[in-house]
Amino acid sequence: MNKIGILALGRYLPSQVLTNSDLEKIVETSDDWITTRTGIKERRIADLNEKTSDLAIMAARDALRSSPVLAENIEAIIVATVTPDSAFPSVACLVQKAIGAEKAFAFDVSAACSGFLYALTTAKHFIASGMVKNALVIAADRFSTIIDWKDRNTCVLFGDGAGAAVLGPVSSGGILSDYMISDGSNAELMGVEPGNIRLPSDPKVASGNLPYVVMNGQDLFKKAVPGMADAVACAARKAGVSLDLISCVVPHQANDRIIASVAKRAGIDKEKFFVNIHKYGNISAASVVVALCEAVESGRIKKGDKVALVVFGAGLVAAANIVEWSY
Repeated sequence: MNKIGILALGRYLPSQVLTNSDLEKIVETSDDWITTRTGIKERRIADLNEKTSDLAIMAARDALRSSPVLAENIEAIIVATVTPDSAFPSVACLVQKAIGAEKAFAFDVSAACSGFLYALTTAKHFIASGMVKNALVIAADRFSTIIDWKDRNTCVLFGDGAGAAVLGPVSSGGILSDYMISDGSNAELMGVEPGNIRLPSDPKVASGNLPYVVMNGQDLFKKAVPGMADAVACAARKAGVSLDLISCVVPHQANDRIIASVAKRAGIDKEKFFVNIHKYGNISAASVVVALCEAVESGRIKKGDKVALVVFGAGLVAAANIVEWSY
């Protein structure tokens, strides 16, 4: 199998900042309450005229600016999202049009907060099989559109944003292993409720309550910690890499207490975990790729480093990859 790695990274965060102090005016909460329980200080919120596809397009263009592969030569586009502009066309097809990637096939994947690694692994195997030479993988979500802003247990957690990666053959390192797992028996722990009377097929009641996110935070925490720790361990075993050789862990940015608990359970120093949740909150599938992009730009990740990417999300779904950084 050819070595496949990440050739370039990009991200896009909306300019509008929603701080904990701002949320104090919207819902019964406080900066101390949010910070203590989550580690979040602020998050980005898309403008009313910014769609998920707009976020994805901006992240794609950012990645392509430093990519050795030109947009017109991209052969596959996979977008991870749970907040598409509409049921169809896919966000990926809208990205394809916007960047001029006429050679590419394009589709979306839905794996909630684990979506980027599900898409990354899918793209890697398309390339490894010889079906395509390269791929553009994007995670984009506009969670602000499915939040109940009266529910302080969820509205303080999420933000909007997008991240992107260009994948292709590398001479050394690359993605050393993949691990994905799902547990549909616990699907009820987090989902999108349609509202009491929303029946889109009936025009008389189609204007009912909009869908919004609901979750059982305590039980989700209990699943997320072992789920992420076990995913890292499994991916490391598959890669033949001992955990002490991992230079940096880039986790899904859901909750700083979850990240600390994952570090403890996995037996990895918390200082090795890259955390930017204080700036953006949980931006769903985009969290891990935006954090990865910032870790590379800040010098936390250098060529030759062994990096663990690990995520967990509604479904329930988890995933991890071990990557030897290529640039």
